[in-house]
Amino acid sequence: MSELIRSIKFPFVFDTKRLKKDVENVMSKKWINHYNTNDYEGDWSSIALMSEGGKWDNIYALNTGNNEVLYTDILLSCDYFKEILEQFQFKKTSVRLLRLSVGAEIKPHKDHCLGYEDGCFRIHIPIITNSEVMFILDDKRLIMNEGECWYIDANFTHSVSNHGKEDRIHLVIDGIRNKWTDALFFQQATENEFVKPIPKISSEQKELMIQELKKMNSPKANQIIDDLLKD
Repeated sequence: MSELIRSIKFPFVFDTKRLKKDVENVMSKKWINHYNTNDYEGDWSSIALMSEGGKWDNIYALNTGNNEVLYTDILLSCDYFKEILEQFQFKKTSVRLLRLSVGAEIKPHKDHCLGYEDGCFRIHIPIITNSEVMFILDDKRLIMNEGECWYIDANFTHSVSNHGKEDRIHLVIDGIRNKWTDALFFQQATENEFVKPIPKISSEQKELMIQELKKMNSPKANQIIDDLLKD
């Protein structure tokens, strides 16, 4: 079984001048403090570009894909952001601008079900950044430059600190896996590198499972016992 891919730098870049022009259009708007207040120190804030109900202050990124997300009023004034989103041919569950101010820090944490192997994923497009931003993913530093496009497996522990002299702003897109995204991702890594490894169980755990299955005394339980004994 191959190791899960932690990150991908896609082989294309976006126009940094146009990205920054769209950011300038929204800098005067009210940025909403991130809701995971225990996970950061300093100013970490966001504006929604697509959200449930189309509200710009709905910055939650917990949509499973069952609910429709709509353009917010703020996105309607950002032509290049819309152009980028239209290029990505997958269902979006959340689209936000995330700003980490000078001196701010996002503490080490993991997100839930945000790896491509889960059927959903997160893409980062840095718009404003600097060389003193420290993005650590699974104990390794990622240097993401302005205009680049990155996939981050947020299931792994990650943290960010901004030691530079300007705020860091990323366009962050969450979406649902489909055939179009498979073609995009599998150009950069093999399909096996997006398959969750089967968790290993100890002999003691296996014996406990077998004893519980024996109590069920059903054909299905007996089949599972046979499979466990074969391993």
